[in-house]
Amino acid sequence: MTVDALTDDALTDVAGLRVGHASRTGDGWLTGTTVVLAPEGGAVAAVDVRGGGPGTKETDALDPRNVVQRVEAVVLTGGSAYGLDAASGVMAWLEERGRGVPVGSDPAHVVPVVPAACVFDLGRGGDFRARPGAALGRAAVEAAAASAPGAPVAQGCVGAGTGAAVGAMKGGVGTAAVVLPSGVTVAALVVANAAGSVTDPATGVLYGELFQGRVEYPAPETHEAASRRLAESAAAAAPPPLNTTLAVVATDADLTKAQAQKLAGTAHDGIARAVRPVHLLHDGDTVFALATGTRPLDPGAADRPGGAPHPLALNDVLAAGADVVTRAIVRAVRAAETVETPGGTWPSYEDLYGDRR
Repeated sequence: MTVDALTDDALTDVAGLRVGHASRTGDGWLTGTTVVLAPEGGAVAAVDVRGGGPGTKETDALDPRNVVQRVEAVVLTGGSAYGLDAASGVMAWLEERGRGVPVGSDPAHVVPVVPAACVFDLGRGGDFRARPGAALGRAAVEAAAASAPGAPVAQGCVGAGTGAAVGAMKGGVGTAAVVLPSGVTVAALVVANAAGSVTDPATGVLYGELFQGRVEYPAPETHEAASRRLAESAAAAAPPPLNTTLAVVATDADLTKAQAQKLAGTAHDGIARAVRPVHLLHDGDTVFALATGTRPLDPGAADRPGGAPHPLALNDVLAAGADVVTRAIVRAVRAAETVETPGGTWPSYEDLYGDRR
């Protein structure tokens, strides 16, 4: 697998996908919404939820047994369950453009199915009632639509990652991508907002970097100072650690809904490599999978009798999905910046440990 052929090592390396962020900070706000906009006509979609306290919308529609095959957009948002209202702004934008499931003879009669999931960031800006709504969702989808094909994706404290935290440390949005030897692209976008830790408690090294084999250990005195600062921040923060890690894993491979659901499930392994513990009762860990279907899953199938793809052709995509989620979490934490509000202080990893990449 290689990143050499990638435009930006981001979710938008899956051709046709666009990402838009909308954020609000200050005056009690520290939250936002991120929208992944599919190409017109939608993408095959699936979901896997493993956290004990999920906040989601329209996930039942993604069950492979149900009628909806493709979706036009996925919403990741702050604001806990209140923030799911951001999806209504995305639905309205899509309806105005006739994008959705046709439900009548008039082309304007559509119902956009917009799956959504939320992270807990209530009160982190100081005002418990400051959370995303339809207007912020609309702003995020408009930002996605206005972006150029393959545009870089902003990372760190933006969109749904604006108020994200990983333990007592600042979290955020991260993204990564890879091109497989088959030419298939697999990419991920995450919102790192975990109740668990992303760092090894003995050394301060990011778990995700340990998995990748890219390790440069901080000096013991640096780790001790960072640990003290994190303990102080945790003690001073008022909101409880009710968190969630969200991800969208995408590919340009031609997948069925059942295959996309398998991809969403194995991508959770990428979270487990980078966050410990994970999938707790007060997490809502949710992974969406999108497949645009512009490339064959198994390019060699045409040379076989009957043209059937190899039954194990999906394996490389599954493995890559978990890998890009791990890398995206590392990039989210690395890109985050220290935030101090009336709701608390969340130091960034870079401020605590410096850039040792």
